[in-house]
Amino acid sequence: MRKFLFLTLVWIVLALVPASAVEIGDDGLHKEEWFSLTFKDIAEDIQTARENGKRLALIVEQRGCIYCKEIHEKVLTDPEVRDYIKEHFMVVQYNLHGAEEVTDTDGEVLTEKEAGRKWRLLFTPTIIFLPEDPPEDGSSAMEAAVSVMPGAFKRNTFLEMFVWVNDKGYEGEEGFQDYYNRRWRERQAEKGGEAGD
Repeated sequence: MRKFLFLTLVWIVLALVPASAVEIGDDGLHKEEWFSLTFKDIAEDIQTARENGKRLALIVEQRGCIYCKEIHEKVLTDPEVRDYIKEHFMVVQYNLHGAEEVTDTDGEVLTEKEAGRKWRLLFTPTIIFLPEDPPEDGSSAMEAAVSVMPGAFKRNTFLEMFVWVNDKGYEGEEGFQDYYNRRWRERQAEKGGEAGD
């Protein structure tokens, strides 16, 4: 009987502990060891990403964001998702209410919070995908963005957005939604029509 009670207690404790604990920083944001720490000069970060054969993605989050938590604990812990992003993107984290200095691509220096207002961000997480080269026309990061992913998405949609941007799908005729639907149908055909994407 004691063994049964002990095993039941262990099972309950394991059920209550998150499968993968993600570090939370002093700012209340979930941290990934592979996110890049920069001076938040976006034009410079675009250049650095390019020099490393990657694209720049800004992820904007806020303390207490349940959707940010879900992305970190359920999506970015998936090895296929994490490894693809790490290989192809330089990700820099921004705090929607933060006070760190940011230099926008138009040269304006402002805080993260002011940048969030300027870019009219409403949801977290929001991922802003920047072009391969810094804009030379005075555009802000949001104006120059090749795509924006506002809010949390499940694994496949999340990953496919990164693939679509990396493959420069935004330059073609097939928008992301059509691209995603086509890829979903292809996956279903490969599975033999099984449900459950």
